[in-house]
Amino acid sequence: MRLVSDIDRYIARLIIVPLVGTLTLAAMLLVLDRMLKLFDFVVSEGGPVKVVWQMLGNLLPEYLGLGIPIGLLLGVLLAFRRLAQSSELDAMRAVGLGYTRLLKVPYMYAVALLLLNLFVVGFLQPVSRYGYEHLRFDLKSGALGASIKVGEFTSLGKHMTMRVERSEKEGRLLHGVFVAIDNKDGKTIAVTADHGTFLATEDPNTINLRLSNGRLVHNQPGYRAPRVLAFKIQDLPVNLPKIEAFRHRGGTGAADNEELTLPELLKLGQAAKTNPIRRESALANFYFRSAEILMMLLMPMLAVALAVPPKRSTSGLGIFISIVMVVVYHKINQYGLRMGEIGRLNPLISLWTPFLIFAGIILWMYWTLAYKPGGQPIGALDRAAAKVAKAIGSVLRLGRRSRRGRAAEAGAEAAPAQ
Repeated sequence: MRLVSDIDRYIARLIIVPLVGTLTLAAMLLVLDRMLKLFDFVVSEGGPVKVVWQMLGNLLPEYLGLGIPIGLLLGVLLAFRRLAQSSELDAMRAVGLGYTRLLKVPYMYAVALLLLNLFVVGFLQPVSRYGYEHLRFDLKSGALGASIKVGEFTSLGKHMTMRVERSEKEGRLLHGVFVAIDNKDGKTIAVTADHGTFLATEDPNTINLRLSNGRLVHNQPGYRAPRVLAFKIQDLPVNLPKIEAFRHRGGTGAADNEELTLPELLKLGQAAKTNPIRRESALANFYFRSAEILMMLLMPMLAVALAVPPKRSTSGLGIFISIVMVVVYHKINQYGLRMGEIGRLNPLISLWTPFLIFAGIILWMYWTLAYKPGGQPIGALDRAAAKVAKAIGSVLRLGRRSRRGRAAEAGAEAAPAQ
């Protein structure tokens, strides 16, 4: 007996297109929405544009954590909806292929995507989140060359102020440079130059600012008048401000648990010497991710239960309900995570109780469709939606008739007057 039949391969082809399409579309929409905010942030901090793409790359695993389950759900749902509407599903069941047998291929996809989601949520997402926060820190601290902003006065250390009118070649060539140095002993230096560029030195804490075609004004106590010097080339040493080192991954607070992998969370949650608040937060985060991963095994049954519409119905209500159910469950899980982190509820209760309730609803819906004669889990909702749509259509038609009647009366009144 062949492990994969022709029908299995046919179902696999029907699933793969909407699955990949949904994943791609969801990732693009989420990335585009965040990209505009990141551009504003990076530009306001004066950082290089290439950092935006690095930050988006670090955010992508976070989006995939929810995008993979929704992609699996819609891939299976749209495939079985097509089979149901073309009556192919009825033909398959007539030859002895029940819903449970037809779930063989969807569960192959589910297991493969579960392993992928386990890697993304359990290991890749924490590391990429830490990388994202590291880039934000570097931008704010100036470690990425974000210290000098065009058109603004920028402090370089305690005694030097600099302003640049224009920059080229990613900040390597500066135009319209102004530098002011004010030492503690009262010595002041003001320099203007047409061009400037930064050069590395042997000292890693100092760089050289080479200015060209400018004027230097030097003043200090004891001078009768400031000394003025015109120059072609002038070098000024610039002491780099000390940049605080970024914290290690996982930090020391409960909010940093999102940067820990699943084994690290479990180890932290079982450590006796760990702070009780930190331990509860680690366990809550571990249960949250575990519930999100295990819910992948229920997606095929939910998809099939909502994919098959009632007879003689073409309603797409099941697609809408499926997305709402997954998103609502995800938000409830996030609320349970928060309650567990702050100690309001036991994480075991706040996260696994919604999982069991949601799993029970899905199992009931699938049992109603697959094993109850004439069972239709969304039949009542579909009929109610059809009645609401019919009522709205009636109201709209009545409104159009009323407007046409008023227009005809207005025309009839205007005719005798003419």
